[in-house]
Amino acid sequence: MMSFVAVFLAGLMVGRTPEFIRKTIGIREIRFIALYVLVTPAVTLVGAGLAIALPAGRTAIGNSGAHGLSEVLYAFTSSANSNGSAFGGLSGNTNFYNIALAIAMLLARYIPIIFVLALAGSFASQRHGVTTAGTLRTNGPMFVMLVIGAVLLIGALEFLPALALGPLGEGLH
Repeated sequence: MMSFVAVFLAGLMVGRTPEFIRKTIGIREIRFIALYVLVTPAVTLVGAGLAIALPAGRTAIGNSGAHGLSEVLYAFTSSANSNGSAFGGLSGNTNFYNIALAIAMLLARYIPIIFVLALAGSFASQRHGVTTAGTLRTNGPMFVMLVIGAVLLIGALEFLPALALGPLGEGLH
């Protein structure tokens, strides 16, 4: 998916219609890519917001204030992206957190698959295009750098602002 983002951004930068594997990345494909990219942060933020808003979620928080927010946000971020670890202060072994983190893990792992399959179906229904001088080559070092840049940019924009809330809040308190 990050390869598609890199191709799309490169197409925007040079003013050409983005193409990948001789298929055009159009509005429909970009919607699938955007939804894929946004599902995990949305699940993370909605889950953390519900945990902070509900009394059952607040009772398991070991620290008050911004550090408690970081505990909850990290637990949902970790569950949505990897193995479901948590900060030491959060009592994650409660019924609320066991169920909430399992739902977050389930949603953040299986909903993106729907968008990947939809994107694959969209590309499968397209006819092959013609490779021209304006087609971005996807087998060179420039493309590798574009993909690395897209991964770093998307990853930083998705998670760093939310994860910086706790430490910034503690520093300003």
